Amino acid sequence: QVRLVESGGGLAQPGGSLSVSCVVSGGLTYPLAWYRRAPEKQREMIATLGSSGGVWYADSVKGRFTASRDNDKNAMYLQMDNLSPEDTGVYYCKVNGVSLGQGTQVTVSV
Repeated sequence: QVRLVESGGGLAQPGGSLSVSCVVSGGLTYPLAWYRRAPEKQREMIATLGSSGGVWYADSVKGRFTASRDNDKNAMYLQMDNLSPEDTGVYYCKVNGVSLGQGTQVTVSV
């Protein structure tokens, strides 16, 4: 069974940066994706990484977030820059279109 362990996140001020990592047991199985669930909102996809290297971003994070992966480390990453309070939420990694991480909290506040 695939196990995803997330780390990172935390608290940042508006304009600040945070990063989230996700280590996947058994290796990365594409597609890879990052989701977030803002308070009182449904979970939304914010980035996907294809096996060929292509990356898609939701308009809400484009230009501020960077998704990447390291196949040798079985890990995927989300670098979040120029954060705003609207980025507050629980962030999840997902692999193979099915397996979801436990989520990690990101809070952006003054």
